[in-house]
Amino acid sequence: MKKLFAVAAIAGLLGSTAAFADAGADLAKAKNCLACHAVDKKLVGPSYKDVAAKYKGDKSAEAKLIEKVQKGGVGAWGQIPMPPNPQVNAAEAKTLVAWVLAQK
Repeated sequence: MKKLFAVAAIAGLLGSTAAFADAGADLAKAKNCLACHAVDKKLVGPSYKDVAAKYKGDKSAEAKLIEKVQKGGVGAWGQIPMPPNPQVNAAEAKTLVAWVLAQK
């Protein structure tokens, strides 16, 4: 019985990981993030893999990036500004940033 529970728990975690990845990718498409960013190559802005690498191990990265998604910014990746995204609410920004930081 314990083995069955453990297998079910692992399957649930794997399913939720896939759902998380889909939610982040879907939000990036829906909120037009992919007009300037791509997962694995620089467009107007840095690739999401480069963002994840730059902020790996930075405990304050999530909060900084959530603010940057919503309010915009300039200077972290050169002089091309990232415009503010008022259409992205706080929960969506958190989901997007967690997805970006999970890129490898």
